[in-house]
Amino acid sequence: MIKIEYHTQRLSLRFFLLMLVLFLFQMLFGLLIATQHVDPTLLAGIANFNILRAEHTNLGILWILSGFIGTILFVGPLLSRRELAAPWLIQILFYALIAVTVWNVATQSLAADGIAGWWMGQPWLQEGLEYLEAGRAADLVIFIGFSILTYVVLRTFPARRDWNEIHWGLAIGVTALTFVWLFGVFFVDRLDLQEYFRWYVVHYWVEGVWEVIHISLVGFLLVLMFKADVKSVGYAVFWGISMVWLSGLIGNAHHYFWIGTPEFWQFWGSLFSALEPLPLVFCFWHIYLDAHQDKRPLENAPAFYFILGSVVLEQVGAGILGFTMTFALTNVWSHGTWVTPSHAHLALFGTFGMLGIAAAYYAVPLLRGVKEFDQRLGRVAFWLVLTGMLGIAFAFAIGGTIQVFLYRSMGLNWFGGQVFPAMQFFKVLIPLFGLVFAVGAGLLIYDLLTIGLRPVSSAARDLPAPTQAAPERGWRSVLRGTEASLWLMGMWIFGAIITLGLLSFNLDSVALGDPTIPYVLAGLGYPGLLLITLLFVWRFLASLQARPAPAAAVANLGQEQAAQA
Repeated sequence: MIKIEYHTQRLSLRFFLLMLVLFLFQMLFGLLIATQHVDPTLLAGIANFNILRAEHTNLGILWILSGFIGTILFVGPLLSRRELAAPWLIQILFYALIAVTVWNVATQSLAADGIAGWWMGQPWLQEGLEYLEAGRAADLVIFIGFSILTYVVLRTFPARRDWNEIHWGLAIGVTALTFVWLFGVFFVDRLDLQEYFRWYVVHYWVEGVWEVIHISLVGFLLVLMFKADVKSVGYAVFWGISMVWLSGLIGNAHHYFWIGTPEFWQFWGSLFSALEPLPLVFCFWHIYLDAHQDKRPLENAPAFYFILGSVVLEQVGAGILGFTMTFALTNVWSHGTWVTPSHAHLALFGTFGMLGIAAAYYAVPLLRGVKEFDQRLGRVAFWLVLTGMLGIAFAFAIGGTIQVFLYRSMGLNWFGGQVFPAMQFFKVLIPLFGLVFAVGAGLLIYDLLTIGLRPVSSAARDLPAPTQAAPERGWRSVLRGTEASLWLMGMWIFGAIITLGLLSFNLDSVALGDPTIPYVLAGLGYPGLLLITLLFVWRFLASLQARPAPAAAVANLGQEQAAQA
């Protein structure tokens, strides 16, 4: 591990800790609304589902942003080889993020009373737009905060002639983060036009700007963890960002299908949305290459586990499940149903949330001067949150398939007497898998908050380290490129089955009341995809045990250097 060379890197610690606190509350809100799915009368009139759901989604965005900021501030000096510019502005940014969070939580309930705080034609307190509920006052504070982040990053970076692709990726990312937000700081009376601009923010953030930042940060973390070649990683970052923007800018149109915009968006939105998984496949493949090419020892297992989880769930949640539901012939059925949160949970938490957790596991021990820490809690937490989130996605997807048939095919809309009983089993699965996720989240939050503050157990300290590589056989053998390709192909095969299941809702037999084909295809596709994802992550991490232990790796490296000399 590297040592902390720059004092201002320590400013990132407060953002990581804030990320963990916000993650905890977001998770608790999620458990509460999952329970309300089972019993809609729970806290009715006191804490209604729509308000709690808004709290859950907003806190999700805020803790992920906090993790992004912490990671950028940690790696910024390493990329620039100098201290962060204007550290006093970073302190203002931290308190502004807290203020926006408190404002968001406090003003959500105003929507239930119809209070928006209108002044000069703008809703200053609360505006009721999904994901952008905060009023204009908070919007302006957010814009100032993003401007501070952009200024600090650009001022910290060296002269532009010295930038590599990672510099460019982060610079473009933070600048676009600020610019795109401008579409969220004005109010339009026409609902369709307001939705048009709202999706500018929501979509371009998630599938454009955040992806650019994500690819850049993953690349640099791999450089730090595996001493990967910066030029090779930069090549991947360049093409990843290029493909994200090629597909994502016009792919935004899949949000325009049903809000009164012209029909030509159905074709262009479908076409470019189908291209959006390309950069995700590229990112998925590059992490395999970086992790396996030099067979270096895995010094910080939790950090890499969550990086791997981030890239794999990006591929599965954002890529495959995003593909299955974002062209017009499938989206007409899945839009606004439980099929959507199946994709959203894996994509948002998996892609961006796990990256912030991975960065925290890498940075926090260094920031606290910890040379060794018990990594077992982090590994167990990873498997619990991964399994729990895959289970939540499964329950949403299968429950959503039933919902599509009842709502869209049969036109049944009496929730209490028709839809609710049919979905009840999967409504119960949500909080059950949510508890598995919550246990894992609780472990990782406790682990990260107390690393360096609690003694390392003797059992963890005294584990004997092997002096040579594990034998290359069976499940723990080295993961070859051909095998990795087959795992990836298997994921996409199940994604194709899911897509055919959604397309089958167009069949006359389904419209006449026979759901056999979509139910069977969903019953094969979703469990198959999520199970193969879990198995692949297990296989990938098991294969890392075939690499040399630290002592053997050092000896091998010395031999390689001597041979080159």
